[in-house]
Amino acid sequence: MQFSKMFVLNMGMLITLAYLASVFYKYIVIRTSTRFKQWSSVLVLIFAGWVSTVFGFQLTDEVIFDLRFVPLIIAVLTFRQSYSLVIIGIGIGLLRLTFGINEATLAGLGNMAILGVLCAGLNIWMRRSDYRLVIKVVLVTVIVNVVNSVNIALLGVFPPTYFFAHIMPYTLPLGIVLSLIFAFILRDFQNEQNRILLIQSTNRLLSVQKEELQKAQIVLEERAKQLMLASQYKSEFLANMSHELRTPLNSVINFAQMISENSDTMEQEDIVRFATMIDHSGQELLTLINDILDLSKVEAGRLEIAFEEISVMQLAEDVMSHFQLVAEKKGIQLFMHKNPNAPETVWSDSQRVQQILRNLMSNAIKFTHKGAVQLTVSTEKSDEPGNSGKWLVFSVKDTGIGIPEDKHHSIFEAFQQADGSISRQFGGTGLGLSISRDLARLLDGSIQLESAEGKGSTFRLYLPLNHEKMS
Repeated sequence: MQFSKMFVLNMGMLITLAYLASVFYKYIVIRTSTRFKQWSSVLVLIFAGWVSTVFGFQLTDEVIFDLRFVPLIIAVLTFRQSYSLVIIGIGIGLLRLTFGINEATLAGLGNMAILGVLCAGLNIWMRRSDYRLVIKVVLVTVIVNVVNSVNIALLGVFPPTYFFAHIMPYTLPLGIVLSLIFAFILRDFQNEQNRILLIQSTNRLLSVQKEELQKAQIVLEERAKQLMLASQYKSEFLANMSHELRTPLNSVINFAQMISENSDTMEQEDIVRFATMIDHSGQELLTLINDILDLSKVEAGRLEIAFEEISVMQLAEDVMSHFQLVAEKKGIQLFMHKNPNAPETVWSDSQRVQQILRNLMSNAIKFTHKGAVQLTVSTEKSDEPGNSGKWLVFSVKDTGIGIPEDKHHSIFEAFQQADGSISRQFGGTGLGLSISRDLARLLDGSIQLESAEGKGSTFRLYLPLNHEKMS
């Protein structure tokens, strides 16, 4: 009966200690590192073994019977590091020496060291075995209890025959039953803790998902605003285009009718003048239509790029000569400068490069009321990480009205301009920069802008100099 009472008391102390340890883990240890959690668990199990000894059944002044091996069984079922069980076994054995160093305490140290090694092996077997968990728990509990009893008989202070006949019939069944009860109580408790941790983890995940949904909602709302704005710009663009397309078309029709109806009475000089106006209106109309068609081709991915070796100087001179007369009529000076380090040729698409430069030069002249427009050809070396290539740079600088900083991005978007009525005031589709940006990307280059309102603008077209030639 004394064995039963003291073993049950041992069990009560271990359950109490397990509860306190779980509270300590829940509110303090759970926030620490994995290594600290591991070693704190080892220390708690060693302390549990010592507590079991303190409340054990003292058969003589030196001999104490208790359940100090139960923490090792728990460690077998819960730990993933086998070496930790050897440390726990030796630790519990060393704490037995705090009750005095004698034959019984040394035997207890040896017993716990052997059980630590045995439990390390059982831990490896548990992780590799395919048996059901219940069977594993029963087998581990029985094996540890049996080996513990054999060790006490062989290493203890009692003769083996006396121990087997008078002590083991009480201690072994009690140890197995109470160990199993404690193991399943702790297992159920651990499952409850895992359930709580899973709920907490799920709550945290839901909280993160909620934040992500809120961010996604903000992005969607912003995108919806952009789409509404784009729709507004597109409607405004179409309204402007109906005016821009009708104006040169009406001019062509009206002048053609005047020539047709009055060809017999009109002087040759008037016919030439009207024909010139028809040609100018037709070219203007063709430019507007080409812009719209080019944008459609780029967006559909059907615009073909034909790379060839082209003369840089010839390209720049052709662009300058194209706008020389327009600039003179408007009273604007045109300058061109080629840096000595600029190459003679570049591997690119001559037609598309000219189209970009003409768009940039056309805008520069259009938005410059007085002053000058300068085209500069130079080279730059990229300082970006992972990109050590050299670039051919065409810079178009003007002294015009400039562009507000908050409009630097939007002017490159289709159907958007720095001012919604700008095509009414200056003419054009407002698609030039959008087309130029897309063409630059197709040429493996880019366009950059420097501008401030009232201080002019500088557009730079970057084309790669290390572009591989196609065979």
